[in-house]
Amino acid sequence: MSLLPSISDLVARARSDLRVGLPVVLQDGDAALIFMACETATDDRLDALRALGPVVAAITGWRAETLKVRVYDGDIARIVMPADASARWLSELADPASDMNTPLKGPFKEDRDSTPVFHRAAVLLAKSAQLLPAVVGVTVTQWPEGLTVLPLTATLNDLATATPLSPVAAARLPMALAGVGRLHIFRPDNAEIEHYAIEVGRPDRAKPVLARLHSACFTGDVLGSLKCDCGPQLHGALAAMGAEGEGVLLYLNQEGRGIGLANKMRAYALQDQGFDTVEANHRLGFEDDERDFRIGADLLRRMGFDVVRLMTNNPRKVEMLEGEGITVADRVPLVIESNLHNAAYLDVKRDKSGHLL
Repeated sequence: MSLLPSISDLVARARSDLRVGLPVVLQDGDAALIFMACETATDDRLDALRALGPVVAAITGWRAETLKVRVYDGDIARIVMPADASARWLSELADPASDMNTPLKGPFKEDRDSTPVFHRAAVLLAKSAQLLPAVVGVTVTQWPEGLTVLPLTATLNDLATATPLSPVAAARLPMALAGVGRLHIFRPDNAEIEHYAIEVGRPDRAKPVLARLHSACFTGDVLGSLKCDCGPQLHGALAAMGAEGEGVLLYLNQEGRGIGLANKMRAYALQDQGFDTVEANHRLGFEDDERDFRIGADLLRRMGFDVVRLMTNNPRKVEMLEGEGITVADRVPLVIESNLHNAAYLDVKRDKSGHLL
């Protein structure tokens, strides 16, 4: 076994580098892109980047639509950075927080000459680090020593592949809503964020188990936020499993539909300006839903569950599980009464996200 880092190790390291403002290198043969996340870029490092060549920023097609930037590369737009542009300019390019105060950004000059493959991979990497999906970089053939270097093709493959999970620990846990069960901790092989499985009672693996895939919601699950239905859904699912005497609830750490708590708060701020949940995600540069429910299928298999009665209002979860080889014998609705603060949110889940409410 080699002591050298695997590609998954390097991707995890690159995410950490981007979050603290360090550049990362994507390499393919003699060509490479050295880039930083727009969100964490500093003026000093931006000047160092400029010394290497012409600087180009890349944003997603959704963010480009908000900024009225023409998109020539399908899902991303590449923008030639003005010579006098600062790190603040990059931050405002990526973050819609100031869009209402300064709606007329630009003019922008699009880069249409080089291949977009490097910038597309860089945007995906920034997104996977739960940063705003916007990067700035320079195409180079040489770069400073000490930077994390990723092979382009292997990185794209790694980002598209679900990371295997390994069990770390489990213990008995008495719960107010569900009775006695066991809490299982699973850790991705690349040491990224852990996910949890709450096993209620002792479910029979030979029968369809009552199951729920619940995405973490700090605001709803912990603070009792009234803006969503996550907390009541979590408690309702546990209570239903407690009433049956068995079940399994997977608590997946994919906050804010997979964009992270910081970006979720950015989305909330946009909602305060009048945008709905889907519109807010798009203005930030994200898709409607960035979650990876393959994690749930992997956890169910590891725990010995092949057939489930899935508690969900989201048909996408059913399709994903069945696509991953888990049989969904029944979809069990989990409908929560709306309140004054989340009624519009639930309407958007039904009308735009296809939830069965």
